[in-house]
Amino acid sequence: MHQAFTRLSFTTRGKSLTLITHRVCDWVRETGIENGLLTLWCRHTSASLTVQENADPTVRQDIASFFDDLVPESRSYIHDYEGADDMPAHLRTMLTDIQLSIPVLDGEPVLGTWQGLYLFEHRRQPHRREIVLHLLGE
Repeated sequence: MHQAFTRLSFTTRGKSLTLITHRVCDWVRETGIENGLLTLWCRHTSASLTVQENADPTVRQDIASFFDDLVPESRSYIHDYEGADDMPAHLRTMLTDIQLSIPVLDGEPVLGTWQGLYLFEHRRQPHRREIVLHLLGE
């Protein structure tokens, strides 16, 4: 059994879904581990990770619009130290996830034809986000 760790940094464009699939898959191939389990961990409380369709960009637009309706910034929140988008970002992160587990087979994450890995930024301003990858396998 072998394991590998890395940290990948991404700069987001503000509230949006940033495709991270290619960088994650490149790193998995570089490890030389053929079969195992890949864990992705987002080190933030106002951004999250998700697996979603990567073919039609309107899917990402609809997801963003849905979360704006579900957790509006216009609501009055007690926690507002970093602005009106701060607490809604924390709630959106709670509703999604900061961790993903993906099987690796033949040196590649096992993703469906239309699946992509996304970093979901919940704040209005661009941020530098760090994702920790851990691959355990052989």
